[in-house]
Amino acid sequence: MKARETAVVLIEFQNDFCKEDGKLYPMLKEELARQNTLANAAKLLEAARGKGALVVHCPFVYDPQWVDACGVCGIIAGAAENGAFLEGRRGAEIIDELKPRDNEPVLEGKRALSAFSHTRLDEILKSESIRNVVLAGFLSNVCVESTARSAYDLGYRVFVIRDATAATSQANQEYVEREIYPLLGGSMTAEEFLGTLE
Repeated sequence: MKARETAVVLIEFQNDFCKEDGKLYPMLKEELARQNTLANAAKLLEAARGKGALVVHCPFVYDPQWVDACGVCGIIAGAAENGAFLEGRRGAEIIDELKPRDNEPVLEGKRALSAFSHTRLDEILKSESIRNVVLAGFLSNVCVESTARSAYDLGYRVFVIRDATAATSQANQEYVEREIYPLLGGSMTAEEFLGTLE
């Protein structure tokens, strides 16, 4: 896989998911440990940078006006109950281990599930002649899956780095790895992916 044609999209590596004081950390704690998610994501990021792949950071920020205007319910509306991902708060910040560099795009406007919705992601990828979209982050069976489906529909080759993601349970993680990701392109470990990147 050619690095210059590849984008690594890091979805919601934010304090509210990843740190002990994060609002949603308790629901991910076990899977973060089992998957070694953060260490694998850091390894993925360092090597992708070193090989010259495009790195795109995709944080989620809770948008109460949009939620109210659209009548959004479910997981996004549930963020309000926990006070998670509020703009300007520590919980919404990208974790220190994966802080963006000045030359790396940080998407604005992600308030839905897919990283392509309400953002410039497709425009950025096209402007860089990207063919391969490689995904890591949270939740495996929600925003990562939704982004993978969008990328697939837009004609990108899609790969999910399964040990740099996490769901709220091992059962959910194994389900998307077994039943969903193969339909959209496939999944690899961070090490397997980095071995293919040239």
